[in-house]
Amino acid sequence: MKNRFHKLFHWEYWPLLMFYIPNIPFALFHGIKIRSLVFYTGVNPGIRDSGIGSESKYETLQLLPKEYIPKSILHQKNQKIDKTLKEFQESNIQFPIIVKPDIGFRGLLVKKIETEIELKCYLEKYPVAFIIQEFLNHANECGIFYYRHPNEKLGKVTSLTLKEFLIITGDGKSSLKELVLKNKRASLYYGFLEGDASIEWDTVIEKGTTRKLSSIGNHSKGTRFINGNHLINKTLEETLNSLNHQVKGWYYGRLDVKYNSLEELYQGDFKVLEINGILAEPTHIYDSNNMTYLKALKTIRVHWKQLYEIAAYNHKSQGVTFRKTIPFVREMLALKSYSKRLKKLSKK
Repeated sequence: MKNRFHKLFHWEYWPLLMFYIPNIPFALFHGIKIRSLVFYTGVNPGIRDSGIGSESKYETLQLLPKEYIPKSILHQKNQKIDKTLKEFQESNIQFPIIVKPDIGFRGLLVKKIETEIELKCYLEKYPVAFIIQEFLNHANECGIFYYRHPNEKLGKVTSLTLKEFLIITGDGKSSLKELVLKNKRASLYYGFLEGDASIEWDTVIEKGTTRKLSSIGNHSKGTRFINGNHLINKTLEETLNSLNHQVKGWYYGRLDVKYNSLEELYQGDFKVLEINGILAEPTHIYDSNNMTYLKALKTIRVHWKQLYEIAAYNHKSQGVTFRKTIPFVREMLALKSYSKRLKKLSKK
């Protein structure tokens, strides 16, 4: 009950609809203006439906230059596991690895796996298309939101979100479970964490020793999003401009990246975990210590305005077609059904 009240009064934990419903009139106005309720499907012509969530994460990653992509293979839904294991061995990917649905949301079924036996069991348990990706040991992870108007050479970095993983510090007396339940933030995620068989809950952590509870940089997994917009500089924008010009048909969205230091990040020495299109958010808005709810809503509208302008230009000047509304709605309903199935599978 205490955790429920905490979430109620801290808007970073509110359902996503609380960030979208208040902005629907804004979106409808622009849809009527351009005579298409799904105009946003014309923003990123290089990505299926511009990146609304139905796109293959694996195929989208292949748009990037190879030096930015972690070693990865794709396990199709009905693919024989022996074939996948053979491809895995041939790819020279080493354990541990990250396995995540090729079409997925909010960290569902994303897991760090340590052995081949564990991988085989995981693929047998969940009949889903998965990306199998090398686990990157970079010290830091962040989200970079970027957009560029197709008729302009230079784009803009509008959001830099630093990610702080869920970490517990030992006191030399309490078990890991006791430490988690006493920690204000960690206790909110205990229901998610208790199902992780790799966590030894009865272990007493030495005083001053830290323990990372999750390696997945997702808010729903306990990761804290920190507003790092003050770290955006000209060098970072030059790096993103250079990268964007090498990615055909991507003008708007967020890169989730791993890096070791800010200096390396600025110079483009990083790996991209995912490219997110029009469904992406400038995730610094979820830093409720530095952002009000109303300001978060306004930030979304500011980005949606850019989304509209890019779609309008692509449509009028580049001949990019928008999806037909009815077929697109059907596809979104199918995607919603798929998402529910992922949630159900994740509780097994």
